[in-house]
Amino acid sequence: MLKTPIGRLRAVGLTEGVSFLLLLGVAMPLKYFAGLPIFVKVVGWAHGGLFVLFCLALVHAAIEHRWSLLRTGQLFAAALVPFGTFLVDASLAREDRRSASGAARSNG
Repeated sequence: MLKTPIGRLRAVGLTEGVSFLLLLGVAMPLKYFAGLPIFVKVVGWAHGGLFVLFCLALVHAAIEHRWSLLRTGQLFAAALVPFGTFLVDASLAREDRRSASGAARSNG
């Protein structure tokens, strides 16, 4: 999965998506209902770092695969919505398989 730009984007996207859900579903309730704001700080920092990595991986994949600004923007927008990165993962997996099989044919 980590051998291609899309594979790296998928891995970071899924990890970032999990961190987003942890932030919204665990850390925020702990802050507001249990008076434990430290969890928002810790999970928030982790999520922020993963979001930056996602953006870098997205730019790399967009350049490598010559994605349109619309496609790149759609993938970026998916990272802003809970469960968004999980919803676009299947299409990225298909695209990664297609590009890998195309590269194998041209090298063979």
